[in-house]
Amino acid sequence: MIDLKKVVIKEKKVDTILTKSNLPIAGYSINPYVGCPFGCEYCYATFMKRFTGHKEDWGMFLDVKMWDKIKNPEKYKGKTMIVGSVTDGYNYFEAKYKRTRAFLEEMQGSGINLIITTKSNLVTRDIDLIKTYPNPLVAWSINTLDEEFKKDMDSAPTIKSRIEAMKQVHDAGIRTTCFISPIFPGITDVFTIIEEIKDFCDYIWLENLNLRGTFKPTIINYIKEKHPELNDLYNKIYTKKDMSYWERLDKKVQEYADKDGFMYVMYNDTKYLLYENDKFIDSTIPLIEGVKEFYVYAGWNNYHTNAYVNLNLEENYIGNMTNKNDIDLDDLNRYIHSLNKILGYE
Repeated sequence: MIDLKKVVIKEKKVDTILTKSNLPIAGYSINPYVGCPFGCEYCYATFMKRFTGHKEDWGMFLDVKMWDKIKNPEKYKGKTMIVGSVTDGYNYFEAKYKRTRAFLEEMQGSGINLIITTKSNLVTRDIDLIKTYPNPLVAWSINTLDEEFKKDMDSAPTIKSRIEAMKQVHDAGIRTTCFISPIFPGITDVFTIIEEIKDFCDYIWLENLNLRGTFKPTIINYIKEKHPELNDLYNKIYTKKDMSYWERLDKKVQEYADKDGFMYVMYNDTKYLLYENDKFIDSTIPLIEGVKEFYVYAGWNNYHTNAYVNLNLEENYIGNMTNKNDIDLDDLNRYIHSLNKILGYE
């Protein structure tokens, strides 16, 4: 666990808080802080240290961004902005600095599509403000119900507090998402988590543990020390590149979704589904109106298999997308046109 008293905090003047994003789910990324005191052992954002020059360990530094008030926020109407792509906008120090709240106040009335991702219950502080945005979405990362495993992996608020916050936000009429991510093979119980939160969660996204970068040795050593019974499984997946574990999980999720009448979509990378005429569509499936349950299994780089799409359209489409080079462009275009009908583009 991170000692918050030892976190090095600096205020940093920046030109703007609005950063154009290549993320397929948003046109802009909003990160009111650099670094994150939650210090997740598997955090992909640790790569930022290569560019920021911080010498401290991940989780032990936090730059608080200060910016001039956003001018003409209404010009961004209809754009999707995601808060917290490489930090957590509701980390512990947000209670003091209120930089995420400052952004929300400045963009109030602008008409943007707002997505917030967090591991914190502090987001409930801003429920009244978030509700002023058109159809906002708040997402929490939860990959276990085991508080001890959670403590081994991060210094974020408890799983219990996140679940309670999700229910509170949902009860306030705000759409909610649960990121079951990353899924630790043999540890993360996907279905137990779903059963725990499904009554107050509109969308559920699943993503496998992708061991890359500097944190791979950390995770592998943790498994060796705390879960030696899983050594062979992790070696099979992350050394021998045997993806049968994910294939079996995908089948189980598909069966679960079919049994309960949920919609289930699986794909490797959203941009292949929302890419047309060399432009990213500035919207995303989770913004579809009227969809109650929405499951995504995002395999990213570790898992390349078929993409099963069932959007309950008049003409359902099942596509085969093993990787970008193997995509059938005619099939993809048919899917895009079907998707555009739902999104209202056609």
